[in-house]
Amino acid sequence: MLDATTRSGGTATATPRAAATELALALPLPTPVGLTARCTRALLSPWARFALLVVLLAAAASSVLLFEPQKLLAHGWPPHAGGATAALVFALAYGLCTVAFVPRPLLNLAAGALFGSQLGTASTLAGTVLGAGIAFGLGRALGQDALRPLLRGRWLKAADGQLSRHGFRSMMAARLFPGVPFWAANYCASVSRMRWLPFLLATALGSIPNTAAYVVAGARASAPTSPAFLVAMAAITVPALAGAVVAWRKRHHLRSS
Repeated sequence: MLDATTRSGGTATATPRAAATELALALPLPTPVGLTARCTRALLSPWARFALLVVLLAAAASSVLLFEPQKLLAHGWPPHAGGATAALVFALAYGLCTVAFVPRPLLNLAAGALFGSQLGTASTLAGTVLGAGIAFGLGRALGQDALRPLLRGRWLKAADGQLSRHGFRSMMAARLFPGVPFWAANYCASVSRMRWLPFLLATALGSIPNTAAYVVAGARASAPTSPAFLVAMAAITVPALAGAVVAWRKRHHLRSS
């Protein structure tokens, strides 16, 4: 039998068994997929993350209904803190409460009654941006991948396109006109392609008029006939009516999109 090379010094010729061995070594071995890897993949899937978001929001809303933290804030919690420290704690709690669907007008009125117009407005605006950022981050990380494929209707596509292409302008309008719920604007923006900076900047700027009006109303609630209270109530009512008129006029544009 001939060797691996011809005895005349010719070209090397491998035996069939050697060729099969080399081919087997060249092919990559299949990597066994274990239970841990499958579970990890399932837990990180878009719908698993969306389910986690639903559970978190349901737990937050349930805790609000059970413990009613807005009442604690309205009475000045924590009781031994005062001034800037109390306003900072209020802002942190404010942000968490808005994520849990506590209505912002109640918190704004409480801030005005507790801290006055200036410190109350600063605290509520900080809490507003904090709560919006938390909700936007949760929606972007846990809900966007699952919900974006479902944006198929004309209204949904029109709203998504508006938020994605004109993020700052759209969010400014949503914040200025109080007809859009705070939490709804946050989670709708998180599902769109809107970027972080326009979202937070529009939230901070667009929330100033309405938030300040509620805070001033809370601070001057003991004097309902004072000019400051009347101006604050006008600043609350007029944007609400304007938002309703704009929404009524825009309905034909959305239907034809």
